[in-house]
Amino acid sequence: MSHDDFASEPIPGLPERLPPDEHIIWQGSPDPRALAREALSLRWVAGYFILLTIWRIGASSADYPMQIAVMHGLPFVISGIIACGLLYLVAYVQARATIYTLTNKRVAMRIGAALTMTLNLPYTWIGTAKLDLKPKGTGTLAFELIGDSRVSYLMTWPHIRPWYMTRTQPALRCIPDAANVAKLFAEAAETRIAAPKVSRVETETGASAVAAE
Repeated sequence: MSHDDFASEPIPGLPERLPPDEHIIWQGSPDPRALAREALSLRWVAGYFILLTIWRIGASSADYPMQIAVMHGLPFVISGIIACGLLYLVAYVQARATIYTLTNKRVAMRIGAALTMTLNLPYTWIGTAKLDLKPKGTGTLAFELIGDSRVSYLMTWPHIRPWYMTRTQPALRCIPDAANVAKLFAEAAETRIAAPKVSRVETETGASAVAAE
């Protein structure tokens, strides 16, 4: 029997239906290859095993024929392939379990492969957003929160700006077409923050009046 962990979601990536005055602008997920490179340091791990292999072959070639020396380096090659394969698998699972959502009011992040959680970041919580754009078009859009808003670095990793632990910055990691997503976010956030807030106030006569803030 098939089982879908997210079958209870009324809208993919969101824990509940949106109110009538809110709508989705964009949805997406991390690119697994970019996530493996940037969040899990795939290239550094691959480079480490390549250096180990070269060192082992070079050390063995001093005492053995080159053919045998190459065989001595083979276990490092196999270990490197396994390690890199596991890292890519983790990145792939994380990417498949993640849905980022931009609405006209907030950023929503459904994250977590083993323990799923949804972060809701109203635009009024976000002070600035910074885009780290890569040559192939993928990039990370990080949000600097204002006020007392906080998120846990460990609970939200890797969907967080690296090394910013004191003032953590949740991020849309390794998203395709990042420049366009950043533009959509900027336009939506500017519109939302600039929109007047309407509230009722009491006049001196006791009548109710509407005031725009």
